[in-house]
Amino acid sequence: MAQALRFQCQPGCTACCTQRGFVWLTEEDLARAAEFLGMTPRAFERQYVYRTSRRIRLRVPRDANCHFLRDGGCSIHAVKPTQCRIFPFWPELVESRREWRKAAKFCPGLDQGPLVQIQTAKELAREMREAYPSLY
Repeated sequence: MAQALRFQCQPGCTACCTQRGFVWLTEEDLARAAEFLGMTPRAFERQYVYRTSRRIRLRVPRDANCHFLRDGGCSIHAVKPTQCRIFPFWPELVESRREWRKAAKFCPGLDQGPLVQIQTAKELAREMREAYPSLY
């Protein structure tokens, strides 16, 4: 991979939120979102979360990709899940030029904006691995 990457979210863009896949949660993500919405963690989980024995994720609504994606963007942006906050510095993107290029096809912020040092990108990727060990 390169010594540095370029990334800057583009105004009004929610392309990452419209991709197929799940939004995985940590227990901390769940608690922060619940508090932000003025709910108990238990109520938030009942309404928005699917849990297995090893992982938790946001439920996918029938008519949308995410319960929290609105025309104006993410309605819980201030407390968005770790997975969302770290994008595009996921291990699979940071460690593979090919995967980074694939993501650039839907994300207009990749290869834009200021340089992000590869060490910073790798630290974020490590945070992703630590937050979701069952995925990596």
